[in-house]
Amino acid sequence: MSHYFITPQGPAELHPVRTRLWGREVELDSAPGVFSQHRLDLGTSVLLRTVDPPQDRPCRLLDLGCGFGPIAVGLALACPQATVDAVDVNLRAVELTAHNAEKLGLTGRLHAMTPEQSDPDARYDEIWSNPPIRVGKQALHELLELWLARLAPDGAAHLVAGKNLGADSLLSWLTEQGWDATRVGSAKGFRVLRVRRGTAAESN
Repeated sequence: MSHYFITPQGPAELHPVRTRLWGREVELDSAPGVFSQHRLDLGTSVLLRTVDPPQDRPCRLLDLGCGFGPIAVGLALACPQATVDAVDVNLRAVELTAHNAEKLGLTGRLHAMTPEQSDPDARYDEIWSNPPIRVGKQALHELLELWLARLAPDGAAHLVAGKNLGADSLLSWLTEQGWDATRVGSAKGFRVLRVRRGTAAESN
């Protein structure tokens, strides 16, 4: 299992990461022990270039596997009326995302948490994720089954996955489970998938 699924020991040594999130130049703080600590990873970059942020309206959004928080921060900046939940199993990632939210004045609308701290009754208008493919198919499928069930009836999930890590088989699996899943983009060896509730998924 990759190290960034485990909370590192000791104090975090912060370093800045400058990146562009939907046209906004942002400086975030990151630290060792989280996913893609030094830069916006290529998969997430492809996701953000392929899919526009939601229309600015009251809505609830989820960044699943938030790392140091670039997707969650980008959503909160692009959608001032949205509430954004950011979830990660790595406590350092949760702390960094909360730190970056405070740094950018987003604390009131961006809430970073572990899965155990999340509200199981929350329903999301959109879920955004560069999911942890390397945990293995069974663990990945269990993760997606849990969180996709929290989509609002008219909600959509936007996922990015590497072609060489099984993006096409993931698309097939989602369709087999009754989700309305389509590929909406492909670049740099990554697939961007959109997932909505299908007939068989309505009971989730």
